[in-house]
Amino acid sequence: MTRHVMRLPDLGEGTVSAEVIAWKVKPGDVVREDSPLVEMSTDKAVVEVPSPVSGQVVSVTGQPGDVIAVGAELAVFEIEAKTAAPATSAPAAPAPTTTPAKAPPAVTAAASPASSAKSSTQAAAAGAVVSSSRVMASPATRRRAFEAGIDLATVSGSGPQGRVLALDVERARSGGPGITEIPVIGVRRLIAQRMAGAKRVAPHFAYVEEVDVTELEALRVKYNAQRPAGAASLTYLPFIVRALAAVLKDFPQCNALYDEKRNVLLRHAAVHAGIATQTPDGLKVPVVREVMTHDLEGLAGEIRRVSEAAKLGRARRDELSGSTITVTSLGKLGGIVSTPILNLPEVAIIGINKAVERVVVIDGKMVIRRMMNLSSSFDHRFVDGFDAAAMIQALKTKLESPAEIFG
Repeated sequence: MTRHVMRLPDLGEGTVSAEVIAWKVKPGDVVREDSPLVEMSTDKAVVEVPSPVSGQVVSVTGQPGDVIAVGAELAVFEIEAKTAAPATSAPAAPAPTTTPAKAPPAVTAAASPASSAKSSTQAAAAGAVVSSSRVMASPATRRRAFEAGIDLATVSGSGPQGRVLALDVERARSGGPGITEIPVIGVRRLIAQRMAGAKRVAPHFAYVEEVDVTELEALRVKYNAQRPAGAASLTYLPFIVRALAAVLKDFPQCNALYDEKRNVLLRHAAVHAGIATQTPDGLKVPVVREVMTHDLEGLAGEIRRVSEAAKLGRARRDELSGSTITVTSLGKLGGIVSTPILNLPEVAIIGINKAVERVVVIDGKMVIRRMMNLSSSFDHRFVDGFDAAAMIQALKTKLESPAEIFG
């Protein structure tokens, strides 16, 4: 038998590290080559990493939420000597990080005076940190539990073989009736980081305008009436995305990306629309490329396709990056006004609020019209207020006279 050390591979697109989402195996498990090993999250997507060999798992590195560098040790396997690959095999690895080889003096902090010396002696002799009650935990975890006044015997361990981790102690200390702790990891942590970064880095400029979509609604109803039985109904989204793409030809400063490292603004001739999509993992932004190359039916189909792929976790990396402007909508929950946060490195985002019938005054007469607000945000470093307002007004004109959308 020999040891095989697996290191975190490059997961593509210049990834330098990845976050552990969920281990599919634990030490002691026997795995086959290419069987699921661990789910890792990169900046682009959650990736399932397979086992590179067949053998028994000796140790794994990292708990859910930990970030591992590309090239760092990820797992150690014990395999048959004849199957070991010279390029990837390694000499016997050090003892797994989950079972420290010795116990510092602090190990006895949580034990009673009568049992501390005995526990320390037993732990050192056994080569593991084990208390008189046989609770497995590291010295640091024991110290944390002692300081918090927590009996480790009452804590349910989530580590290998029931080992009590620091996270388990924190849960026991802060948890209580009616309180559920949810680790912020994976896509949710990425969303949090990007939202905070966008708000901190880019000075947002908000602009809200109401749009009379009465004629657009009539056109939408007409299109849907002509669709085959069972076909998905058209929403406002493909009309708005198509109109936005047409308008951006005259406002290229709003269809741009800011390359912060090079301090260069990249204006795009083609419109690649990001479609903000709510998924079980949180908000994702799949991309519809080359919007102007699609007719209405094709555009609607592509929006449905990439949105569904994102919801099901099947979107490819290239389908979750490369947008030049984002459209976000909460549909019927769209509210009256919203303040969308930029999807950096983009410089503009268009928010769609719900359409409702309201009484408005036209030529001195009160009439009922279907109205919708567009709530948009812009990066004020690169988009002036006048240009932002002019772009939204041009979009308003097309939506209020929908024949112009395809002109």
